[in-house]
Amino acid sequence: MANPEIMDKVVSLCKRRGFIFQSSEIYGGLNSCWDYGPLGVELKRNVKEAWWRSVVYERDNVYGQDASILMHPEVWRASGHVEGFSDPLVDCKKCKRRFREDHLADKSKCPECGGELTESRQFNLMFKTFMGPIEDTASVVYMRPETAQGIFVNFLNVVNTMRAKLPFGIAQIGKAFRNEITPGNFTFRTREFEQMEIEFFVKPGTDDEWLEFWKNERFNWYLRYGMTKERLRLRQHDKDELAHYAKDCYDVEYEFPFGWSELEGIANRTDFDLTQHQTFSKKNLTYFEEESKSRFIPYVIEPSAGADRSTLAFLVDSYCEEEERVVLRLHPKLAPIKAAIFPLMRKDGHPEKAQEIERMLRPHFNVEYDETASIGKRYRRQDEIGTPYCVTVDNETMENDTVTVRERDSMEQVRIPMSGLLPMLLERLNAEKKPA
Repeated sequence: MANPEIMDKVVSLCKRRGFIFQSSEIYGGLNSCWDYGPLGVELKRNVKEAWWRSVVYERDNVYGQDASILMHPEVWRASGHVEGFSDPLVDCKKCKRRFREDHLADKSKCPECGGELTESRQFNLMFKTFMGPIEDTASVVYMRPETAQGIFVNFLNVVNTMRAKLPFGIAQIGKAFRNEITPGNFTFRTREFEQMEIEFFVKPGTDDEWLEFWKNERFNWYLRYGMTKERLRLRQHDKDELAHYAKDCYDVEYEFPFGWSELEGIANRTDFDLTQHQTFSKKNLTYFEEESKSRFIPYVIEPSAGADRSTLAFLVDSYCEEEERVVLRLHPKLAPIKAAIFPLMRKDGHPEKAQEIERMLRPHFNVEYDETASIGKRYRRQDEIGTPYCVTVDNETMENDTVTVRERDSMEQVRIPMSGLLPMLLERLNAEKKPA
């Protein structure tokens, strides 16, 4: 159920604790542009690494790449973006605000002030820029609106260099840019964003079964990293909302505080893209199958997720208010800081022993040392940023080299020897399930 109040609290926490800041804030900010702070960049990096591990390292038929953001302008003509990548734009004659016409319930009145709207016109979403010293039409290039085309134009390169056999995929994480008319909902819809995308090439006739495989694989990935199942759903696109290149498509949707919205699309793109690039480039992009001694253009299954949207969803899903604390119940593999080390007192050798523990743990995962305020306040700070474990040095530590380990979600504490601390934390942090 939509709950804007929770969204406001998450946005406030992100600013207060160093997850996400307004871009160029000291100059008044830039609309719909955001900067990831010290904790946010760690969280997003962990989300991307979890994705990469699941789709590349844990599979033997998906290869990684990182294509250039700037590409030959003909790429975007072949893909259809130059001619067709646009939204219907209307302006309010009274308050001058702009809207996507297809997002308005009443096409004749401004939803903000009730003023009269202009006639609809198509607005291309691609950002233009210029390559070289002279700004003329011959030097126009585009900031890519998606990462997919960088994969399609490298199809033959990967086949030839990796001796790739169907079915196989190419995965990429990278920035994309869309001049959205109505961005909003914090980092959910922005003009600069990061995609986590796979183009999985298959033999025609096997595409339906591979679409089924990837829609289930990707849905379960979110569950694997602790997302609440009741807030996730798979929604099949109606025929009238399918992209022109798509045979079928499913969205993984999450119930954000502002309603159900897309996290990831899993589409059957058929052979549209490779066929288009073959036509425009005049290069042979067919695949030769040894078994049948035949050539054909592969079909493509595309799971395409938003890194920023996924990060936001994990933040929202983990946010929990309890009687005495706010806690982010992040999966340990996603948590920005894995363990915090506290000296109970700033004397009697406690800080030195705690810093010794910090030095022992730091080569293995991200840790934080904190000696300020009461132990209770330090626990609450770490709860609010999602740190799974806190380690406390006290008088007993100085006597027998044991420490107290507190688990975030249950707040249970156990006492263990310092020599067993690293093995215990590594075992728990590497577990697939969140701590009980």
